[in-house]
Amino acid sequence: MADNVGARPAQPNTPSHTGEEPTELRRVIGPGLLLLFIVGDILGTGIYSLTGRVAAEVGGAVWLPFLAAFVVAFLTAFSYLELVTKYPRAGGAAIYTHRAFKIHFLTFLVTFAVMCSGLTSASSAAKSFAGNLFAAIGVDEPGEWVLLIAALAFMTGVALINLRGVGESVKANVVLTCIELSGLLIVIAVGAWALLRGVGETARLTEFNVPEGETAFGAVTAATALAFFAMVGFEDSVNMAEETKNPSRVFPKYMILALVITGVIYVLVAISSVALVSPAELGEGTTPLLKVVEAGAPGFPIALFAWISMFAVANSALINMLMASRLLYGMARENVLPRGLGRVLPGRRTPVVAIVFTTVLAFALISLADLTALGGTTSLILLCVFTVVNIAVLVLRRDEVGHQHFRTPAVIPVLGALLCAYLASPLSGRSTADYEVAGWLMLIGVALGVITLLLNKYVFHRRVEIGSHEIDPRTPRR
Repeated sequence: MADNVGARPAQPNTPSHTGEEPTELRRVIGPGLLLLFIVGDILGTGIYSLTGRVAAEVGGAVWLPFLAAFVVAFLTAFSYLELVTKYPRAGGAAIYTHRAFKIHFLTFLVTFAVMCSGLTSASSAAKSFAGNLFAAIGVDEPGEWVLLIAALAFMTGVALINLRGVGESVKANVVLTCIELSGLLIVIAVGAWALLRGVGETARLTEFNVPEGETAFGAVTAATALAFFAMVGFEDSVNMAEETKNPSRVFPKYMILALVITGVIYVLVAISSVALVSPAELGEGTTPLLKVVEAGAPGFPIALFAWISMFAVANSALINMLMASRLLYGMARENVLPRGLGRVLPGRRTPVVAIVFTTVLAFALISLADLTALGGTTSLILLCVFTVVNIAVLVLRRDEVGHQHFRTPAVIPVLGALLCAYLASPLSGRSTADYEVAGWLMLIGVALGVITLLLNKYVFHRRVEIGSHEIDPRTPRR
């Protein structure tokens, strides 16, 4: 899997040989922490809320869209693996776009799109955390302002952990991921126990809910476009490359392992859910997995699930804010964004300006935006980004680096690009509301991109002007 063709000779254990480039950030993420980071990010909150919506879309064969979404994510992950091991820097998809196409404006739009996906997910998680918190302590209808204050306080806590250091952040992620994972394992165990006792209907697993005038294929692709939101998250981890030990060797094994683990869990949760609860009932309300546990184990302490859900959304917020700050830090270092965003906090070695900036944006989203139905929009935006990344792999094949790196067969990024583009297109049966929201977001991105481009040109010309005055002896000194 390693590619040495055309590589410059390097001495063993040097940064160029291992791909561990010098960085201002602190490398503390080892293999185990990276695995839990990726697993926790993919699991997120998607499966806790999406199972019912996917079941309503496709019927009893709800496991099939999750399996299809896993295949698309798995193919795209191979493209990310080649690129992160080749260019182990913070910035992820934006770095790869910048290297492949060298179009500043396109790089900015990819940066903006990925940042939007992270901030909307984190802000949604903050609001959900506040709601779950009051539900867990038994407070009914706490009031809009109380929920807002709780969500903002939670996001402040996330920022403080982020500022404290990546070591503290990933340790918190370990705890939250284990709690988050336990909730899904409970659902799987309850489903298996109930089915062994003869409770449930496995015949539903092959039933399709096909609207009049549509085909089963159309219903599955529409549901897959929705279910894909539950599989995103693996791409966030590449933004942590500068804080990962020996990223070029560690990423391939542990990203693939994380995807397989989460894919198996998702399919088993989907099977347990539809076997115990009808698709129509799963599609009602916002707590489908709670209904599954109630149906399979009526004596189970249901209140426990409110706490598990609360920790699951907390993990989503933490990981997405980590990703967003590292993305801006990485692109500032590439001169795509203002250099100030690349400043690091002395001692803690965390990207302080990027953390503060993304936290302020999250505050604005929590306070002003309706974040209740952005899963489809986030999925759409990331599918477009994944299409670009799959193409970038092929474009960058001619770019040689001086260390060994993962190399994926050319057919995989081709298939990944085609499948991602299809799921992002209207042919997949995606809701028009997703395109409307994404369109408005990207219009904002275009406007900000133009402003950033003009500012960068102004700063460049000012530097040239100042430099010419300094070197011209005829220029009078002031």
